[in-house]
Amino acid sequence: MPDASISDRLRQVTQHEVPGIAVAIAGPEGLRETAAAGYADLAAREPASPDMVCPWFSMTKIVTATLAMRLVGRGLLNLDQPVQPLVPELAVMRPRALAERITPRHLLTHSAGFANPIPVRWIHPAGQPGPDQAGLLARLLARHSKLRFEPGTRSAYSNLSTLTLGQAIASAAGAPYDRLAAGEILQPLGMRLTGFAYTPDMLARAATGYHPRRSPMRLLLPSWVIGPRTGRWLSFRRFLLDGAAYGGLLGPVRDAARFLQMHLRDGELDGTRILPAESAAAMRHITVTGKRYDLGLGWFRPASQRNADPPFVEHLGGGGGFFNLIRIYPAQAVGIAIMGNATSYPIDAIARLALTRT
Repeated sequence: MPDASISDRLRQVTQHEVPGIAVAIAGPEGLRETAAAGYADLAAREPASPDMVCPWFSMTKIVTATLAMRLVGRGLLNLDQPVQPLVPELAVMRPRALAERITPRHLLTHSAGFANPIPVRWIHPAGQPGPDQAGLLARLLARHSKLRFEPGTRSAYSNLSTLTLGQAIASAAGAPYDRLAAGEILQPLGMRLTGFAYTPDMLARAATGYHPRRSPMRLLLPSWVIGPRTGRWLSFRRFLLDGAAYGGLLGPVRDAARFLQMHLRDGELDGTRILPAESAAAMRHITVTGKRYDLGLGWFRPASQRNADPPFVEHLGGGGGFFNLIRIYPAQAVGIAIMGNATSYPIDAIARLALTRT
């Protein structure tokens, strides 16, 4: 059974901040425990569980970063060579001389200089096909073609960075990004309920996203995504993100814990090596500072927690109706994955519950 303090804390949060929440705590040896509280769907009174499927949103980025480093290990991608030959869509960026210097390392550390447009309408109904990924990237870069700073000089988080990295991955490996992520990361790790579209098994476990109904955020969203009200919550109909590489995954915390365990084991799980050990360690090493986040090669830490004790690296994933986190405390050899079906709630305090089980 889960530790009482974890279950009690989750129940406190679901009473006030989020309809349903699930956590999974893992160490190098495996899953230590899971816990859940509240409801995956309020109207149906479906309980939240560690197997409830939620959109990962930007937590997908750490999978994309891992895939990039896997290609680096194979010699298909060079961290320090200009990426424009792989991503011709970058030709619209200005100043051209700076854009031509952007490398995969800059994309991984969000130090390429891209703007970060709000992706609030980058979605489509779950039952419909999404846009062509290269075409989506081309349109977004054309709208936001001015680099904000010289690549490599600082970090500023941008979804455009990871969309560009996803296209570089696809070009370097000669296959679509989503197929590569599934075949190179998800399937070898046994993440059977995680993917870029709902399978029947995933749909049967899918959580409903919620947002406070009085919040003005609903005015920014496409009307088709707004679902029925339940008490003080406004529900969202199922949707998928337009850009797979920056935020397109769906899945449960139990699967996320498999991914977490692999990173705690420096790139290996159950005899399958996803990354060289030195690559997994390099991903956690913070090299570039920023106003909001300090970045390694994918993992980050909030700038406000540079002096956190104990130190950690993480990746958040939030959007309409859901808020998630995957965090590693390297010195304690423990990590936690959290998924909840509200746009915002106090996730940092929940992440620190991992330390009560070390």
